[in-house]
Amino acid sequence: MKISLNNKSLKIQLFLILAGILLFLPGLGRVHLFDWDEINFAESAREMLVSGDYLNVQINFETFWEKPPLFIWMQAASMKIFGVNEFAARFPNVICGIVVLLVLFNIGKELKNSRFGILWAAMYVTSIIPFFYFKSGIIDPWFNLFIFLGIYFAIRITSPSKKGNPHWQAFWAAFFIGLAVLTKGPVGFLIFLLSFGVYFLIKRFKTDVKLSQLGIFTVVFMFIGGFWFILQLLNGNYTILKDFIEYQIRLFKTEDAGHGGFLLYHFVILLMGVFPASILALPSFKRAIFKSEKDEKVKDFLLWMMIVFWVVLILFTIVRTKIVHYSSMCYFPLTFLAAWYADKVLNNEFKIYKWMRILLIFIAALFGIAAFAITFFDKFKSLIIPYSDEFTQGNLQATANWMGFEWIFGVVLIVGTILFVYFYKKEEIKKAFIYLLSGSLIFVYGAMFFITPQVEKYSQLSAIEFYKSKQDEDCYIYPISKTYAHYFYSNRMPENKNADKLYLECGELEKPCYFVIKNTKSRIEEFVKETPDAVKLYDKNGFAFFVRQSKK
Repeated sequence: MKISLNNKSLKIQLFLILAGILLFLPGLGRVHLFDWDEINFAESAREMLVSGDYLNVQINFETFWEKPPLFIWMQAASMKIFGVNEFAARFPNVICGIVVLLVLFNIGKELKNSRFGILWAAMYVTSIIPFFYFKSGIIDPWFNLFIFLGIYFAIRITSPSKKGNPHWQAFWAAFFIGLAVLTKGPVGFLIFLLSFGVYFLIKRFKTDVKLSQLGIFTVVFMFIGGFWFILQLLNGNYTILKDFIEYQIRLFKTEDAGHGGFLLYHFVILLMGVFPASILALPSFKRAIFKSEKDEKVKDFLLWMMIVFWVVLILFTIVRTKIVHYSSMCYFPLTFLAAWYADKVLNNEFKIYKWMRILLIFIAALFGIAAFAITFFDKFKSLIIPYSDEFTQGNLQATANWMGFEWIFGVVLIVGTILFVYFYKKEEIKKAFIYLLSGSLIFVYGAMFFITPQVEKYSQLSAIEFYKSKQDEDCYIYPISKTYAHYFYSNRMPENKNADKLYLECGELEKPCYFVIKNTKSRIEEFVKETPDAVKLYDKNGFAFFVRQSKK
């Protein structure tokens, strides 16, 4: 990837940096971190600062063997600067978002021209979940970027254009794949290895990759990717490596923590979540269209993107644990395919088929109607409550503070999509794409800033408010369900880390213990039976709060 410094290119890149700041930074701390992943990583970073132990990832000041530390280090550094809060936990992904825009522009410009680079960056940033992730505190944006950069430098080695020193390309491919492993684990290398293997099979092993390049890749990857693991071994911490590997295997074999899903789960997530780029990319999967690309360099890159897309999608379709961001690596190839197809449409080589126009309007209408309806949710939620389970009924007792104009964002999405169809028919194709992408961007930006904080009030807010109220109290807190929120939002310290359920429910406590329970009849009855001396404080919006006082 060559960073161009000519006047026009520099202006575009400065614009992209400014756009990234304006898009990703505002409202970063406007809503609390969400369970589980956001709070999980932020809490590990907080505990690094509290304990001073930057080698080991911890939760409740106990070794947490599910993730390597690179992203946690980023968050800890951010918290050093901005304090322990939501803004600091999410800030690393703002930087990632800006870097992604620059990377996509420069690679797109190198492949074709500046317009294509801008188009690819625009497809990525105006798609719903990709935009959302850059305003989150989860690992995946950096993890995916590192994998993508590793694959990109591998592509440069195999590309017909053969630009640059292939030994340096091997170095950088290994460097970034190593960082991916250091961010989230060996699945980063697995995605790279499977993609590389499929490419080799398709090419019937007729590539110019040299043993010296493979040697450089192996040495660099083992050093960068194995850096943290080597430190663990040098410190005699063999158990964490065993537990880490067992966890990775379990994710493939079981529905971890109840995160199951139907077979085509990730197909639906990508179709809906990467809207509108997902619809624009669909025709690219037809083999005849793929063959229409004449530029050998672009065609090779297109092949790689196809391979990466299907490797990731098939891999995480097989994996039993289904979580939205597991297929998020697909965002890079999917938005590339959308940009490639849109570029051909702009050049009057391809067309937007009628079924694509219908699908665009249909999905835009679904999102738009949902945004419109949720603004008036408090007015008709009484119709839903009788058909909901007990916990949901409690959640729906909350009342949001809607400002009354949130529905406009849904209307903007629908209108932008309709205008796309209208101007496309008038053969004003550039204007059509501007309306489509602008409408999508306004929708997702407005939804993140205005709608998400209100939706939170129907889910976790009452519990988080309770945890925050205990920040200055020397006490234990024990939620009767899996959560990380009580650690982060009550500012737990090592002296309050006791999580022995039997002791907290029945033992002679030396300090109060607060219990947070999902407010259903069966859960409350079971808890009261097991903990008869617990006193109910109150219940609110789906949660019940109890306390056992000290016996000393």
